[in-house]
Amino acid sequence: MGKKKIDIDLYSYGEYTEWDRNSRKLPKIVNISHTVQADIGTEFGYVLKIKRGKGKKLEFKVIHPPFKDENGVVMDDFTGEYYINSNDYEFFLGDCIWEPLNDKLGPWRLITYLDGQVIADKTLQLVRKES
Repeated sequence: MGKKKIDIDLYSYGEYTEWDRNSRKLPKIVNISHTVQADIGTEFGYVLKIKRGKGKKLEFKVIHPPFKDENGVVMDDFTGEYYINSNDYEFFLGDCIWEPLNDKLGPWRLITYLDGQVIADKTLQLVRKES
């Protein structure tokens, strides 16, 4: 019998409610959009729904505008990996805006890989929230 095909769906993207990274619950979508009205504390990203992928490794990369760390050094892109722990799995990739706002504005490209293959690639444009 052949392997079952892994089903991947880019479920939502844009602005989300605040995410508690210690909770199993993912943030809720506030606004589906490629352009995010950003302020300090704005959560943004995308949610993938993955079926039949238990045990597989996801790798991700977040390519962000060139902002500096507390030592004045331009920060590298964010990368990481995560193992899928169930056959009906939801994965959130994103970030939350912190001080100062100005250097976080611009394009944020979020890429997720499964077995070395790109399964999601979305660029979100962060702009200053209109008052």
